[in-house]
Amino acid sequence: MVKVGDKAPLFEGIADNGEKISLSDYIGKHNIVLYFYPKDDTPGCTREACAFRDNWDLLKDYDVVVIGVSSDDINSHKRFKEKYKLPFILVSDPDKKIRELYGAKGFILPARITFVIDKKGIIRHIYNSQMNPANHVNEALKALKQIKEEEIS
Repeated sequence: MVKVGDKAPLFEGIADNGEKISLSDYIGKHNIVLYFYPKDDTPGCTREACAFRDNWDLLKDYDVVVIGVSSDDINSHKRFKEKYKLPFILVSDPDKKIRELYGAKGFILPARITFVIDKKGIIRHIYNSQMNPANHVNEALKALKQIKEEEIS
């Protein structure tokens, strides 16, 4: 698995709107919260996604792009995003190649891991917790606050 301090592996994927996105589109412009989750519209994944949604105003203060990744297809992502009014990007990773790049595989279930990446493309924080999905946004916010403080000083 990648570690804090590593350069974030670049990837391309298909977003919930059907368009191709690339992580390199955001590096140099925004901080990035990249989170991997097991499956759309399941209890833990819904709690996690809604926690990011419910903290959206706080996240926006940190010039951040949030990208959720699972192996669900585009139609599933579209329904999940519409149902819960998610204001961020969901990327389909059906062959689990993006997961493999980050070492976010998991054992029985696909891992629930959040990576905070700064504007230079460096991984600044990793939070791995299958059992506490709603805490992923809190961990991301702590890391983003630290990045912002470093930019100011």
